[in-house]
Amino acid sequence: MDNSVGLIVAAALLVVIVVLGVLLALRPRAARQEEPTGNPLDAPAADESSRRRAAIIVNPTKFDDVEETRRTVTRVCRANGWAAPLWIETTAEDPGTGQAKEALEAGVDMICPLGGDGTVRSVAAALVGTETPMGLLPGGTGNLLARNLELPVDSLEKSLEVALNGRTDVIDVGTINVMVPGDTQDDEKDYYFLVMAGLGFDASVMADAPEKLKAQFGWPAYVVAGMKHLHGKRFPIDVQIDGGKTFHRKIRTIVIGNVGRLQGGVELLPQAEADDGSLDVVLLSPRFVLDWLSVAAHILTRSRFGHPRIEHHRCRTMSLEVGNNQEVQLDGDPIGPGGRLRLAVRPHSLRVRVA
Repeated sequence: MDNSVGLIVAAALLVVIVVLGVLLALRPRAARQEEPTGNPLDAPAADESSRRRAAIIVNPTKFDDVEETRRTVTRVCRANGWAAPLWIETTAEDPGTGQAKEALEAGVDMICPLGGDGTVRSVAAALVGTETPMGLLPGGTGNLLARNLELPVDSLEKSLEVALNGRTDVIDVGTINVMVPGDTQDDEKDYYFLVMAGLGFDASVMADAPEKLKAQFGWPAYVVAGMKHLHGKRFPIDVQIDGGKTFHRKIRTIVIGNVGRLQGGVELLPQAEADDGSLDVVLLSPRFVLDWLSVAAHILTRSRFGHPRIEHHRCRTMSLEVGNNQEVQLDGDPIGPGGRLRLAVRPHSLRVRVA
């Protein structure tokens, strides 16, 4: 293998493993599927009126046979002493928040997003600050929050049993306020994130991954987009942490994490914990492909020594002023460009079922 091919392969590995190509949660795209009236799965058993009931907020695009998945969930719920669940599907227009609010109004005892990390984030937006816990069910490729909480991600039945029979814990939630100065977006917008928010290279990769390739091949589509952006320039950014003195940097990407572990056990933010009341931050400032390879090696080997292109911080609040607007992603979903961002943590604001 000549040097040029070797660099391409190594760069592709970097894009996939290190720079959040592993945040593969794709945005839900399907419309709600109407069901015929009289579905037997909706009929409660004679003794179910006094049982606890969960709501399942499902992204139907994640499953080849939605009805079979529903039968499995209903069977596991009843076998564990719960009533048949309230089943609500997401739509392209509403990927989970409205459905979770509907479930709250129905008075369910627990709400379980069944989809990718984007579905989890959308459902959590309705549960932050409430007493109703969230149960995490694997339906996407990443399932990064579940992985960081050491919950099962390879079996729907096992994950549902944890949600039904486990204990309730509380975790932090990240908030981000985004504005594009001088753009048509006159109003600032607020969002939640549970895993990681990113600005710059990683968000551009997610935004530019071809939809056809993602649908057909999955994560390799991010390699294609990553190669496109690998040789990009650093951008200027002003950073203020916890109201302190503002400092200036030139970077390729900044990642702010509520948790720190990616797929494959890669620790992008080694000190991050879901319930520590803080956000962990990494700024990456490579200039060339070889710099990217050095950054990747440093992260993959968990080196204890510092790296000139990697900078870590921990904070409760952070303000970012970008010299030129950059793409922003939340838990793997690109949300568009941002120029001025304010981030904060809401400690212990989301109840989650854990083992």
